[in-house]
Amino acid sequence: MEFLLDLPFVVSFVLVCVVCVAVANLGLWLVRKKFAPESLKENHEVAASIFNAYGMLYAVVVAFVVFVTWTRYDEASKNIELEASEASDLFFVANVFPDTLKKQVRQALSDYMNSIYNDEWKAMLNGESSPKTVDAVRKLMHVYISMDVKSLDNVPAYQESFKRLNDLAQYRRLRNYSAADSVPNVIWVVLLLGAIIEVIYTYFFGVKKAVVQYCMTSALTVTLTLILVLIFTLDHPFKGTNAVSSAPIKNVSEMMGRIVQNQNK
Repeated sequence: MEFLLDLPFVVSFVLVCVVCVAVANLGLWLVRKKFAPESLKENHEVAASIFNAYGMLYAVVVAFVVFVTWTRYDEASKNIELEASEASDLFFVANVFPDTLKKQVRQALSDYMNSIYNDEWKAMLNGESSPKTVDAVRKLMHVYISMDVKSLDNVPAYQESFKRLNDLAQYRRLRNYSAADSVPNVIWVVLLLGAIIEVIYTYFFGVKKAVVQYCMTSALTVTLTLILVLIFTLDHPFKGTNAVSSAPIKNVSEMMGRIVQNQNK
């Protein structure tokens, strides 16, 4: 199903919707063929009450899942911005260090951001991290840990930089955590079975005109399909055409690369 993420949202929705509506209407056709509308009208009052209660319960579950997935998607986007911002701040704060240390810090940061954009971003498509980025993080940490703090002229700047380095590592962990699916399979089972039951329930309303009932069932199926496709998309923040943008990482990586290249000349 993940191939749908590589399509524009409208295309993937229409594709899934056509299949779901066709299956839903096929089921309705089979029920209408077996049961006459008049025989179903006797249970309208009870059926309508149960349908309303069921719809309300299902709506609560769907609203909760949409909220969770959207929050996770939004946080993934914010963490990318924060990670890029922290890296950029560390890069420029390195000006307070002696030239040798400044070059080491800037080179390590440039390698780190470059490895994210070129390696780890692709690894996150499979919910994994990149070994190259792990190595880059270790080298960056080693540069800071191996500094002789007593020889530095601006110790408070080093302390603040080290704090920001820890924040940078934290944002990376949150980014990798966001790459994993957030909706467990058991919840997908509940969502899909709930949608199927709700659609099937519409088959047993005794609507005299078949066209009207087909339209009602199709409308409900389209609505449920739209919500489920939305949840599926939000549950994969780093995959497909609607993925979180890598522009912040790319921009900072390119900026660092240009400056490091110039200082090494």
